[in-house]
Formats: sequence, C-alpha cells, structure tokens
Amino acid sequence: MRLDKFISNSTVFSRSQTGKIIRKGDITVNGSVIKKSAFKVFENDQVQYLGVGINMPKQRYIMMHKPKDVVCSTADGEHQTVLDLLFISKRDNLHIAGRLDIDTTGLILLTDDGQWSHCITSPKHQHAKIYHVSLADEISDEAIKQLETGFTLKGEDKPTLPAKVEKLESKTILLTLHEGKYHQVKRMLAAVGNHVEQLHRQQIGKIVLDDGLKRGEWRLLSADEIKLS
Repeated sequence: MRLDKFISNSTVFSRSQTGKIIRKGDITVNGSVIKKSAFKVFENDQVQYLGVGINMPKQRYIMMHKPKDVVCSTADGEHQTVLDLLFISKRDNLHIAGRLDIDTTGLILLTDDGQWSHCITSPKHQHAKIYHVSLADEISDEAIKQLETGFTLKGEDKPTLPAKVEKLESKTILLTLHEGKYHQVKRMLAAVGNHVEQLHRQQIGKIVLDDGLKRGEWRLLSADEIKLS
C-alpha cells in the first residue's frame, strides 16, 4: 500500500495533510525517514509519525437494513445515501457490496476490504441472493417454470441462470438468484407478464438480514458471518 494511503486510512489526516507531513520528514518507516508519498508500505513495517506508532485500523464489515428512498452510492445531489446513515469515521473508504435500487429495501453489505467485497459481488462465486417479492398479479405456474429454467432478457446476450421460486401467497414469492444483472428481479418478472410492487432482499450468501435491525439501522458483522460469506 502507498504510504500516503496507509496514513490517511489510519489517522485523522486527510490525503493532502498526509502529503505535507511526509514531505516535511515527519514520517519514518522502520526507523528511516521517508519523504515520498508513493513509498510502498507492507504489513509488518513499523510506521511512525514524530515517533508515535501508526497502526492500520481493522477492516470493517457492516450489515445495513436499507430503507426505501435511500440510494446505494457514495454521494447524490437529490437523495440520502446509505453512507449518510453511517456515523463513523472514514466512511468514504467503504465499498457497497451488492447495491439495491432506490425503491428496494433490505440487506446491503459495506466494507473497506476490497477482496472480500469482490468475493461477495463476483458472479463466479455465485453467492445466492434471496428476495421477498410482492407482485401486482397472481403468479402462474408457467411463470414460475420460466423463472426456474432461465431465459434471455431484453438487451442481454446470455440467458439468466436458473432461479429458485418459493410461492408464499398468490402474489408473493421468495426469489433466489445467483447473479446480479441490472434491475434483474424487476426485469425477470416483467418478462413473464407480471410487475414487482415491493422488493426486499433478506439474504446474501449465508448472511441473513438481522431481524433486530430496523430500516436505516446497521451493525458490524460477526466473525462467523464474515467467514461464512
């Protein structure tokens, strides 16, 4: 990792402030003064600012119950973002692993561990995503069969992977997907002649949305949840 990134991620200094203290010679790595921001720092290196040790903070893994009308982005001029709901330091370093549409509620994951985020979102890992779907019309057996077989959506080159459908009521289903195409749930249901009225994600991989979290609330993942993802 670059020295300036290491320091700005580990302290209250901004990236510009970090550059200044590095150029001043206030930073040492393994006892040697380093004045280059791009200097590479490794896991076991001893980094100090004016003789005081700097330690990389532990990586963060967060579960949030996303409310409606909140967007999954780092900044938005019109709407509240999921980061606005996090009153923690260095929140801009967090990645959103598995975004949801503005009108969709439920489980989202945030982390500053890029490798973990990639594992969650990469199609090759096929972490199942389970959605509670409320429909405008009763879903037919034929529509369920189409969803579970897979078909090519408009504008796509490859068919959807077979989904799993559990019919809860005539207009309510649990839909399990192993991929994340753009607006996939809504597009799939529209393609079989229906319309999604409400959409709520309750699970990603083995991580289940905590029943104790109200909309807009969040908590850190447990060690077991991080491993089981």
